[in-house]
Amino acid sequence: MQECIFCQIVAGKLPSYKVYEDEEFLAFLDIFPKSTGHTLVIPKKHVEWVWDLPAGRQVTPNLGKYFEVVGKIAKNHRKLAPDGIVRSIIWGWEVPHAHIHLLPGKSNDLSGEKLGDEKMKQIQRQFSLKK
Repeated sequence: MQECIFCQIVAGKLPSYKVYEDEEFLAFLDIFPKSTGHTLVIPKKHVEWVWDLPAGRQVTPNLGKYFEVVGKIAKNHRKLAPDGIVRSIIWGWEVPHAHIHLLPGKSNDLSGEKLGDEKMKQIQRQFSLKK
């Protein structure tokens, strides 16, 4: 079975525009953004579905820590959103690797088309969050 695209990003085999990274989780800009700062937050360990993450704190990664990290990133994005709103979405079917979408702003300001490298780097600098 071929390694999933998100696992390839975690392994550094595919480029990404990272906005957050720690030992267990990675957040990067969606390459087909619906809004400025559209971010995907994933566990680095391959887990197919968000709800497959264990709830117990003694196991890593776990669901509680995942939501703490997503919350930290969402709060940062909220400061940068034009209307102070960040939408959080768990779709779960596009890539078979747990991920949560964070979309700054109440409405989509982008069409979902791929942006150029310079624009993505500019957004990356704007939305990056240090640990």
